[in-house]
Order: sequence, then C-alpha cells, then structure tokens
Amino acid sequence: MKTEDQNNSTSAPTPTDDVDPIGPDRSLLIVDDDGPFLRRLARAMETRGFAVDTAETVSDGIARSRAAPPKYAVVDLRLADGNGLEVIEAIRQNRDDTQIVVLTGYGNIATAVTAVKLGALDYLAKPADADDVFNALTQRKGEKTEVPENPMSADRVRWEHIQRVYEMCERNVSETARRLNMHRRTLQRILAKRAPK
Repeated sequence: MKTEDQNNSTSAPTPTDDVDPIGPDRSLLIVDDDGPFLRRLARAMETRGFAVDTAETVSDGIARSRAAPPKYAVVDLRLADGNGLEVIEAIRQNRDDTQIVVLTGYGNIATAVTAVKLGALDYLAKPADADDVFNALTQRKGEKTEVPENPMSADRVRWEHIQRVYEMCERNVSETARRLNMHRRTLQRILAKRAPK
C-alpha cells in the first residue's frame, strides 16, 4: 500500500519550477509554413504538456497572437507570405513575457540575431528536434541551450538551403540557379550528389 501511494505521488507531482519547467500558463503558438513539420512538432509539444495553437502564415500568426497572446512561441523566420519577424513583433506588442524561439532553415544568422534583439530567447536551425525546441523554450533567463553534439556542418546547411529553394521553384533547375545566383551546371552537380553529413 505504501509503495502504491509513493507511485501515485511520483506520477502526479505538484507543479514547481524544478518539476514543471512549463509553468501554469501552457499556451504555445507554433508558426511554420511546412505543414508536415508543423503537425509533427505540435504533436510532440502537446505530449510534453503544452496547449498548442498553430498557424502557417504571417497573417494567421499575427491574428492568433492578438486574439490569445501565448506564453510560448516557436516561429519560423521564412514563411510563404512574409517574414516571421512580423509575428514576433506582434507577439511583443500584446505580451512582453512570451518565451520565443525562432527557427531558420537557411543558416541566416543576421536575421536570427535580429529576432533575438526583438526578444526571442534563442534560434535553432531546421530541421529542429522536438527536444531541442522544448529545452530552448523552457530555459531560464541567462541560460543558454547546449550546443548539439553533432551540429549540421556548413556544407549540410548550404545543401539544405539549396534543396529548399529548389522545392520552392517547383524543381525548376534554371529558376533555382537564377535565384541562388549560381551557374546551372554547378547546381545540377550539387543536386546529383548525396546530402553531406
């Protein structure tokens, strides 16, 4: 009987800062235009205890952050209809204690730094792992998330960027080469190779 009581007490801990890093307000807004990634991350964050709301566009993200300003937010910097920085600004206008993490699939450090200046806690390169997102969201002031053991190499970040632009151009090599300011043959060689480690 005693062990049953002990089990019950460990399975339902009283929320404290040490046991419950999320806190009483569990609202999380995730803004990302990559539908499958957005749904996967939303499910993963729900299993970790967040009350998740999602948006796939800048305009939807702004509308949701105004209607119900979240305690937590994960915002992709590059969205189909604009820049995630607009969503961060809208969140900050409505709530100043929101813990914001930005995602960038482009290795665009300058924009990510701007996001941090606007009040984002941290930025993560896509594809971000759910554990990394959770750790970044729940870090305390002054803390920094640990550098991943196996961060993406510069070659891999470049390859990911090229692949994303290629997909955005509906796999049109000429248009992709034009947008990347790259020779068509060079791009074809890169696309023919496997992804770097």
